[in-house]
Amino acid sequence: MGHVIVTGFVSLDGIVTDPDGSGGTPAGGWMFQHGAETVSGDKFRMGDLMDTGVLLLGRTSWEIFSKIWPPRTDEFSTKMNKMTKVVASHTLTDLSAFPNSRLMEGELTDYVRSESRTIVVTGSLSVIRVLQAADLVDEYRLMTMPSIVGAGERMFGPSEKPVHLRLESLTQPGDASLATYVR
Repeated sequence: MGHVIVTGFVSLDGIVTDPDGSGGTPAGGWMFQHGAETVSGDKFRMGDLMDTGVLLLGRTSWEIFSKIWPPRTDEFSTKMNKMTKVVASHTLTDLSAFPNSRLMEGELTDYVRSESRTIVVTGSLSVIRVLQAADLVDEYRLMTMPSIVGAGERMFGPSEKPVHLRLESLTQPGDASLATYVR
């Protein structure tokens, strides 16, 4: 099994719902309140993983990304478009809108256990929750925005047992903080 990295935007109160506003929630779009330097480029420090790893997305995140990245031509967008993408969906059939995308075959946990490359999960809270429940997440790269959203889903739901992580790095892109936690 490869290394599993979860990346995501998190509000100061732990909310991950609708950071870009595409979900139409009343508090949506909170990640854009803190300047372009906070959210642009390789904000999660994926670097070479974009060439060697796999981006694992749920249907909703894939649909959002497939509208954002393909028309862009800057360096980061070009790497995002070239990156291998696997989509966990039972309803999508046409993945031609986002280059290098394919449907995941079989069960999510079986796929993750069989993939030898590093897997990066972005957004896709339903995918993250399945991986958390199966204890398959090795690393979290969380961009905490200084916004208190008040309502929505949290990155970490109820758990039957605690999970202890170690802070590997902490940087400050713009007004936010990027913390990397590992097992």
